[in-house]
Amino acid sequence: MESPRDVGGETMEHGERPERAEPLTDAEREIIQNTWVHVYENCEDVGVSVLIRFFVNFPSAKQYFSQFQDMDDPEEMERSVQLRHHARQVMGAINKVVENLHDPEKMSSVLALVGKAHAVKHKVEPMYFKILCGVMLEVFSEDFPEFFTAEVQMVWTKLMGAVYWHVTGAYTEVGWVQLSSSAV
Repeated sequence: MESPRDVGGETMEHGERPERAEPLTDAEREIIQNTWVHVYENCEDVGVSVLIRFFVNFPSAKQYFSQFQDMDDPEEMERSVQLRHHARQVMGAINKVVENLHDPEKMSSVLALVGKAHAVKHKVEPMYFKILCGVMLEVFSEDFPEFFTAEVQMVWTKLMGAVYWHVTGAYTEVGWVQLSSSAV
């Protein structure tokens, strides 16, 4: 099993939450928007690749998806209408974040909605967001090596850290109580 890239910082693993996410510079926002164009052109296929890798490498995450929790075969997952739908939702949420990088309040509200829904309605352990962010970075880097240079990967890691920070903030806001000591 692969370990996810570190997108949330060491302090999150020990229950402490940094005061705020590290803000992106104008240059970093431009890098993200320029590379996202290439990813989003193939958003459904990339999203499916991300979710398949996520579920294959971290099968415990499938417990939250009754429609495909019993699927083990990546090819079966790839054909799943429900998985494709969720892949479009995930990529759509990231697209809203990227579109609103210039508006931190809007970006925060998008991620708060995602976090609250996953905490209250779906009861998903927040650690899975950190894992998913790491899987996204891996897939983006592998599928688009010409665009995801080391510098670009560092910028995207910073963005994914902010995504995780905002999502976990929503969990805190709704009074999330951790269900288990280990998510994976």
